[in-house]
Amino acid sequence: MGLRIDLAALQANYRALAQRAPSARAAAVVKANGYGLGADVVASALAAAGARDFFVALTREVAPVRAAVGGDARIFVLSGHMAGSDPGDAIPMLNSAEQFFRDRAMRPGRPFGIQLDTGMNRLGMEPGEWAAIRDEALSQRPVLVMSHLACADEPDHPMNRRQLTAFREMTDGIDVPRSLAATGGILLGPEYHFEMTRAGIGIYGGLPFADARPVVRLSLPVIQTREVLEGESVGYGNTWTATKTTRVATVAAGYADGIHRALSSDGQAARIDLLAGTQRCPVLGRVSMDLITADVSGLEEVPEALDLISPVQTVDDVAAAINTIGYEILTSLGGRYPREIV
Repeated sequence: MGLRIDLAALQANYRALAQRAPSARAAAVVKANGYGLGADVVASALAAAGARDFFVALTREVAPVRAAVGGDARIFVLSGHMAGSDPGDAIPMLNSAEQFFRDRAMRPGRPFGIQLDTGMNRLGMEPGEWAAIRDEALSQRPVLVMSHLACADEPDHPMNRRQLTAFREMTDGIDVPRSLAATGGILLGPEYHFEMTRAGIGIYGGLPFADARPVVRLSLPVIQTREVLEGESVGYGNTWTATKTTRVATVAAGYADGIHRALSSDGQAARIDLLAGTQRCPVLGRVSMDLITADVSGLEEVPEALDLISPVQTVDDVAAAINTIGYEILTSLGGRYPREIV
């Protein structure tokens, strides 16, 4: 019971994405505490699978990854070199002229990378800013120049081609390794691969990598079962009322564990099910801080735990029930679950 993390599946997904871009170095994104699964555990497994380049979001995420992967691996910091932060032995991806000059003044001779904005308008130097410092930046020998795709999970979106063209216009002819593709970009094909790819959500079993092996299973322990009679209600606000005698199980998890309150049933209709193997047990009433209730009337025997995430109901299925994405579901998983590493 708890959060089961299949490291063999994680490694298989990393290798499969690396094989999609055989001419590129296959980096792994382990930001947000390894997408909620534990950066140390995830990074160690990926290092064992062959990864030597890792990406985190912030300098404070470097230490557990460094401890897990050793001193010879490279760790890139996507937020760059922010005021008051010290990248240490990591490689900041510098996002502006201001960051470039700060980093070169404070860390002369230390490795750095450059992040360019090719149309996402989030992080990175825009074409004019890059043109103004390009020659000086290249003279300092960055180890990587990268950008990020906004719509890579939609293969036919015209933004992909626009960003590819912009990236080439800003970088063709430079003698520096380049990176444009995260998981979705890898799946777009060789034009997007350049010298390094940055596999993220696909490693963890999420879309758009439809061929990924499931990495996470979330099993919630059943505390109690009861018979709820016709006309009786369950949970806060009386949002679900039994229309017939119903066997109800209460499980030990809730929004304090990252299970969104939006997964509560909508009156009589369930948004999501808990599962006993392949048998579905609709969630009843509201998801509360520590508890969820589900209809187990269809089970001959109630198991010790019911699954929210499993091979039958993936993290993306749970996300779709509340109109969000698998990334949010994974990174929201709380720290109270017992974690079983397989």
